[in-house]
Amino acid sequence: MTLPIERARSRKPITWLTILGVLLLPAAVGGILVAALQNPTERLDSMTAAIVNLDEPVTIDGQMTPLGRQLAAGLVEGSDDLDSNLTWVISNKDDAADGLADGSYQAVITIPEDFSTAATSAGTAISDGGGKAEQATITVTTPKDGLVADDLITGQLADVAASTMGTMLSEATTENILVGFTTIGDQIGDAADGAVKLANGARDAATGAAAIPDGATKLASGAGELGTGASSLASGLDTIAGKTREAAAGAAQIGSGLTAGGAALQQNGLVPDVLSAGADGSAQLAGGVATGVSELSKGLDSLTTNCSAAATQAFCDQLAALATSAEGLVGPANQSAGAATGTAAGLTAFDAQASVELAGQLTQAGAGATQLSSGLTQLADQGIGASAAGARGLASGATQLSSGATALADGATELTTGLDTLATGTGDLAGGLRTASDSLPSFSDTESKSLASVIADPVSSNSSINTIFGPTAIPLLAAVVLWFGGLATFVVMRAHTARTLTSRRSSATLTLRAFAPAALIGAGQGLLVSLIVQVVASYDAGTWWAFAGTAVLAGVVFAAVNQALVALFGGIGRWISALVGVLAVATGLVSTVPGWLAGIGSALPTAPAFAGLITASGSAVAALVVWGVLSLVATTLAVTLRRTTSAKAVVATA
Repeated sequence: MTLPIERARSRKPITWLTILGVLLLPAAVGGILVAALQNPTERLDSMTAAIVNLDEPVTIDGQMTPLGRQLAAGLVEGSDDLDSNLTWVISNKDDAADGLADGSYQAVITIPEDFSTAATSAGTAISDGGGKAEQATITVTTPKDGLVADDLITGQLADVAASTMGTMLSEATTENILVGFTTIGDQIGDAADGAVKLANGARDAATGAAAIPDGATKLASGAGELGTGASSLASGLDTIAGKTREAAAGAAQIGSGLTAGGAALQQNGLVPDVLSAGADGSAQLAGGVATGVSELSKGLDSLTTNCSAAATQAFCDQLAALATSAEGLVGPANQSAGAATGTAAGLTAFDAQASVELAGQLTQAGAGATQLSSGLTQLADQGIGASAAGARGLASGATQLSSGATALADGATELTTGLDTLATGTGDLAGGLRTASDSLPSFSDTESKSLASVIADPVSSNSSINTIFGPTAIPLLAAVVLWFGGLATFVVMRAHTARTLTSRRSSATLTLRAFAPAALIGAGQGLLVSLIVQVVASYDAGTWWAFAGTAVLAGVVFAAVNQALVALFGGIGRWISALVGVLAVATGLVSTVPGWLAGIGSALPTAPAFAGLITASGSAVAALVVWGVLSLVATTLAVTLRRTTSAKAVVATA
């Protein structure tokens, strides 16, 4: 069945089948594009990718860490945020290369041998206090003849997996650092406590050392007095030794005289006056010697008793032996004194009958005097002389002790100053360590994990867009297919009747008669596209009605614009229309187009349709209406121009 609509560039009439084809063209094109591009992430399992894991695990703290294997497992497992995942195949180099070549794999992800080593290098460098940190990398390979968006999908998945693995490693490293802060803080706190104790001990030591100089000074004074006393003792002992030698000499003389007198008395039986006088002198001398020896013994006993407080033990032992020797001479001295006294008394009452007895006593007294002389000599040389030498040694030692004690006092003063400085410095150290300990943060295990998680991934996005087919893709596709639908309408139909020149109707009427079927087709195209979009996108009722209304209006307006282009420029107008559709696609896909090209795109009739299909607005509707009215005016002007011709053209036509 034919329709009273003229076909472009042909006298063949237009049928309902032609109209149906033009009507369904935008719906079919739009439906195919939307079905192919809508939510591609829901059909990721239709893509197959291979994983080639060449990683060599590392050992950390005695535990094997196969990070390459963990990454491969993460890729295969996928994300909870996606409804599907690629079909992954664990492969090797040769199989992966063959799969890329024959199209079995749309991508190959290669994990290199040093992946685990590089991934853990930062943590190892921190724990070891040095070393080179390296960034772990993975390689994504796609076939040269792969589809446009395949690289984007596989690359994005690999980037997300690598980022997730990096975040996990960063969390572990950061958590160890935060735990280390707590440990270091505790250790510095312990060091501060120890420094406080050290400062207190140094202060106590300084206090004790401060008392040493006074005691050392007193010791030096006492040692000086001891040296003086020991020197005096040595002089006295030397004097005693000299007197003792003199007494020994006198005793020797007395012994010789008494012995000679006894011999003479036995021989002659006479007691001369000189002997009597000598006996009296001997008695007095023997008595003095006995008294001196007794006093010497007492003096040595007294020195022995007090010796341990001022001299060495060896000197005290020597002095005790001397006292013992002197004590042993007391008896012989008393005996000699008694014998001398008895002799003197006997000589005074001497008679002839007692001469024999007296001679024996004289001989005995002479022997005692000789023995006393020997003992006194020995006491003077070995006892008192040695004691004098010891006393001089004691004096020298006491002098050295006094000098040492003075030096000790000086050293103790310096020690006190040093200990006081040490206590002050250690106190300052304790304060600094305490400040450092308090300044370092301290975290519990839970706080460390939470903080490490935030530090490793400090910024997140709540964007729900996880597909390359965003919310503006459907409006863009709808606007473009409706535009090409209007172009298709006037590829088939004429922009105005071929009888424009001879028609009696007005130019506006002729324009509207050609526009009416195109407008109906455009409105139908808009409605069909809206129905197909609803099946795919599932808009709510309000959104769909707004979308459908804008799409119907856009279909009608695009028919008017394409009519004007063909009416004004003929076939060139169709080429211009095709370029408009291409520009609409180019400027609607991405915001990085050049500014001049974006400016052209915003001036096209597709721009308000695109904006209105995204969000229904009065400005978009008004702009479309303006484009439609201007297009009808332009077509009317073109029809008017077509109705003017020359006589030559009329004759030629006839």
